[in-house]
Amino acid sequence: MSKIIGSWPAVAIPASSAEAPTLKLLATSGEFSVSRGSQPFKMYVCGITPYDATHLGHAATYLTFDLINRYLKLSGREVSFVENITDIDDPLFERARRDNQSWEELGGSQVALFASDMTALRILPPKEYVSVTAAMSLIIKAIEKLVNSGFTYVLAGNVYFRISKFLPELALSVEEALNLFADRGGDPETPGKESPLDPILWVANREGEPGWNSEMGFGRPGWHVECSVIALHHLIGADYIDRHSESSENDSFEIDLQGGGSDLIFPHHFMTAAIGRALTGREFARAYVHTGMVGLDGEKMSKSKGNLVLVSNLLKDGVDPMEIRYALLSEQYFADRMWNADILIRAQVNVAKVRSALSRNEVAPTDQVISGIAASLASNLNSPLALEILENWVTDTEKGLTGGSVGELSRFIDAALGLAL
Repeated sequence: MSKIIGSWPAVAIPASSAEAPTLKLLATSGEFSVSRGSQPFKMYVCGITPYDATHLGHAATYLTFDLINRYLKLSGREVSFVENITDIDDPLFERARRDNQSWEELGGSQVALFASDMTALRILPPKEYVSVTAAMSLIIKAIEKLVNSGFTYVLAGNVYFRISKFLPELALSVEEALNLFADRGGDPETPGKESPLDPILWVANREGEPGWNSEMGFGRPGWHVECSVIALHHLIGADYIDRHSESSENDSFEIDLQGGGSDLIFPHHFMTAAIGRALTGREFARAYVHTGMVGLDGEKMSKSKGNLVLVSNLLKDGVDPMEIRYALLSEQYFADRMWNADILIRAQVNVAKVRSALSRNEVAPTDQVISGIAASLASNLNSPLALEILENWVTDTEKGLTGGSVGELSRFIDAALGLAL
């Protein structure tokens, strides 16, 4: 049975009486409105592969889904939020071999560092934080079901998923898909595959890698199926594996939202959805929300380039975590962005100004500030506009306007924006 591991401490959300308009998000497939339903909002966010954590790209992504989590809680909607840890995957094993370190030791240290960074940034922890190793029995059972249902074939001891049935839904040309598949962990050039885009479900044991016994032989799962199973088991329930419904109803979705960086659109989220549909007969997620990539000084920020800006290093240098959070909020979540020192400096200046204004006994009116920030967030998480409204309030306060409530505004920006100032 899978379990929560390594989750970070819960963050207290101050009570707020602010009205929260309906949240509208720009999902990959179009606008997605989140109504005030009585059922929990089921959100799955793809977690880290635990090496080189936590860089600013990670931080920007998890901050985005933290805003969604906070906003829905503010509006009174319960959120069932699950996040995984991809502690069984090729990049982790490759890094461990490079550094002459065990994959368990490397993964464990990076999970702990990630949790520390999330705590500092006031990211609300997931309801369930599940590692692949902890969910292994569930993943094996799901792959065995796919094998017995005819969705797979064996090649050189590895089990592949037949993706051809789902390719008509692919929003890319085959050439584009092949290039991305090769760049992002796929093996399109492996001879003998039925389709070059077929993803691997079960990897026959390789020397120096962990393995588990299964009907498929001794080995380990591939990347995509790990997320499919963890999301379905923890958001739908253990019985999902025993049912199969070819429902055509409009509400025939298993979960409400799957999220991650835009580099996960293909192949990861496409494959995760296809595998989920093969397991249940229903669409995997109602909406997919993706965050933009973060670059550094005009270049893509990546592990391979070695130009990662790590949250832990900024914290070691004495940067206030609220300044990091403020800086990340200053850009639209869905847009690719460049990080540089000036962005952090501007955030530091503005955080100091907001704190100074909040320390006053008399401040400018706050009711419209609170409603304006709420409306901004409801409109596809427009955090730059929310900060602009807050900064305009600071200016009005510095001009001597009065009539506002420091307590109400302070509680609201903590609850909605995660800024404890």
